[in-house]
Amino acid sequence: MITTSEVAVSVTIDDNRFLNEIVAELEQFGMIEVSGNQSIICIVGNRLSEKKSVLKEVFDSLGEVPVQMVSYGGSHNNISILVETPQKDKALNLLNEGLFHL
Repeated sequence: MITTSEVAVSVTIDDNRFLNEIVAELEQFGMIEVSGNQSIICIVGNRLSEKKSVLKEVFDSLGEVPVQMVSYGGSHNNISILVETPQKDKALNLLNEGLFHL
């Protein structure tokens, strides 16, 4: 998962065995911060990006769960969010209630 802004690039990796090497290589380009204990949650649906107010529904559903990162637009069928792992179950339950009424 990658997101960008005017001043930062955020990247997730799924295997931290080479984290030190990755950090060392990226440090030549700027300041690096590493956050651990994070989980990616993907909301998947047919042509999801065409649904009006889908991001509003996602964030309204999450309520008080802090979202660390969002990736949206790379696919018409997927929204990915990054949350702290201890918040993962709560986020999944809130999304099920808010988006799918389960």
